[in-house]
Amino acid sequence: MTWWLAISGGVSLLLALLLLGVPIFVGFLILNVVGILVIIGPAGFGMFANSMFSTGTINALAAVPLFILMGELLFRSGSIEALFESLDRLVGRVRGREYVLCILLSTILGALSGAAMAVAGLLGRSIFPTMLKRGYDTRLSAGTILAGASLDPIIPPSVLAILIAAIAQVSTGKLLIAGIVPGVVLAGMFLVYVLVRVKLNPSLAPPIEVDDAERIARGTVLMAFVKMFPAVFIFFLVMGLVLIGLATPTEAAAAGVLGALVLAFGYGRLSFTLVKEAVVAATTIASLLLLVMCCAVMFSQLLAFTGAPRHLGDLVVSLDLSGWAMLFLMLLLPFVLFMFLDPVSLLMVLVPIYNPILKIYGFDEIWFYTLILIVATAGGLTPPFGYTLFALKSAAPNIPMSEIFKSAWPFVWIMVGSLFLFAMFPALVTFLPNLAQTR
Repeated sequence: MTWWLAISGGVSLLLALLLLGVPIFVGFLILNVVGILVIIGPAGFGMFANSMFSTGTINALAAVPLFILMGELLFRSGSIEALFESLDRLVGRVRGREYVLCILLSTILGALSGAAMAVAGLLGRSIFPTMLKRGYDTRLSAGTILAGASLDPIIPPSVLAILIAAIAQVSTGKLLIAGIVPGVVLAGMFLVYVLVRVKLNPSLAPPIEVDDAERIARGTVLMAFVKMFPAVFIFFLVMGLVLIGLATPTEAAAAGVLGALVLAFGYGRLSFTLVKEAVVAATTIASLLLLVMCCAVMFSQLLAFTGAPRHLGDLVVSLDLSGWAMLFLMLLLPFVLFMFLDPVSLLMVLVPIYNPILKIYGFDEIWFYTLILIVATAGGLTPPFGYTLFALKSAAPNIPMSEIFKSAWPFVWIMVGSLFLFAMFPALVTFLPNLAQTR
């Protein structure tokens, strides 16, 4: 089989299966079985079994279930309520305070869970009804929740970053750390946008007096810091250990799980039921992700067997495109596809195809895959099929889907603008990973 037929046929079959509603790992499994029969024959199933086993036992992937378990424990421990009350006190008297609170809270939640859909659903059930009740603009409120939740796959610990690092064979620790500055910068851009909107159009938020009269949190600023310290400390514990090289991401994730258990005990929530529910949820999510990962690696091995990466590299060289033109094309393709397809499955296909192109153009892999993470999050926020949009819709069923679509677009364009910023100034992404002593 020719290399171009292997790539086009494999990708087309996978996309068709996913668009038909076939589960992601089942789609990859069918693709691999068909690929083995066509390219190698029945003898290739031994190779398939060995590939599944070797991928499933990669040490770096052990961080995936641990980070998910840490997030599940934190969501059930009572730390979210403490964070909300503390931030509610710290934000102070600002018109549009709930917008600010929403972005700050979702940024911290992203550092604790890394699950955009979970955060969008949580904020949609908790903060969104309160915002509407107080007179906040429906569209801007929905957009703020979506934008804040979309930061979660970028800000470490990001499960998507771990999967990309494993299949691209780059440092997991460095790719996780690379998301810190982009995540903070994007949060800052979102804050500036909503505050400017409210300044230009005060009707988007209630008067300060009305908003302040219904505040939940009371007490001193010092007490607010004390209340939120335990949850924030877990983030610094996890990423700090990775940053200074004292632990691998897997070891740091285990420390995070231990910290989450201690925090649940401190809040009086630790119980057998809580741990059981967290373990079951984490196991279910992690199992599906790791199945996708194993099948995706086998797909990349089949592509290598056909010689597709080498021939694709030769084709790229013959096009003689500039580095900027190639970068634009490599980011544009997933940006469009992420509007319709799950980011995990799509990235598992694209990464093996992109790797040889990165080497030809000399792109820094940590920098490039951080840009891809931003593109993935923008895709999850982009109509018509962005997964974060539907998470908010499920949490707020009374809001028309058309309103949710319209609310997302301003923040999508802010993300696109950030891509230009990080592309023009790669050091914003790479300087922290270059400082890190990761193992």
